[in-house]
Amino acid sequence: MRRLLFLLIVGVGGCAILLSLGIWQVRRLAWKEAILAEINAQIVAPAVPLDRLGALKEEAHRYRAVTVSGRTTGPEALVISGQTMAGAGYEVISAFQTDTGRMILLDRGFVPEAARTKERPPVALSVTGNLAWPHDSDGYTPPPDPKTHIFFARDAGPIAQALGTEPVLVIAREVAGEEPGITPVPVDTSAIPNNHLNYAITWFSLAVVWAGMTVAFLWRIRRRAS
Repeated sequence: MRRLLFLLIVGVGGCAILLSLGIWQVRRLAWKEAILAEINAQIVAPAVPLDRLGALKEEAHRYRAVTVSGRTTGPEALVISGQTMAGAGYEVISAFQTDTGRMILLDRGFVPEAARTKERPPVALSVTGNLAWPHDSDGYTPPPDPKTHIFFARDAGPIAQALGTEPVLVIAREVAGEEPGITPVPVDTSAIPNNHLNYAITWFSLAVVWAGMTVAFLWRIRRRAS
């Protein structure tokens, strides 16, 4: 009898814990979906001139849709990247001087590996895109190559320091005046992880398995006793 009671307590307690973890992940899923919806609303909102925003702050203006006109100044950073159909390549991030004299970063888009050494002289551009302050590196990311300006992660701070600009990045969505061969890679939410549904399914599945094992053990013990 004591063994039955012990297994029953363990079984019910384990199921309760696993179910509570699943419910918590369902709540996290709703929270993450609300955040993604807010980010998507920022991305597709009507673009406003960059200078109209005043002093830019990461938390307030991240993903804000903007327009900006000016010209690239020559210096650029190449961030290792890739695309499904094009294969390996680079994101071209150029130093960009706006018509009002600000020096910012412009992510012009993707070029394949073969275009890495192609000269990209200064050019006047009118850009519609989104503000971003990416911090993609971690403790395992190699340092950039100071000679080639090849970066292994898109980090606004280090790239801005290397190119002598503000740590402000506009990721191009539409570009008037761009040279052929550079394909814009607009901002979207596909890279933001949202695995809470899978986590919830895992916890609920474990709860079902735990309940089944508990019932099986109780049935076997009772059968032996009888």
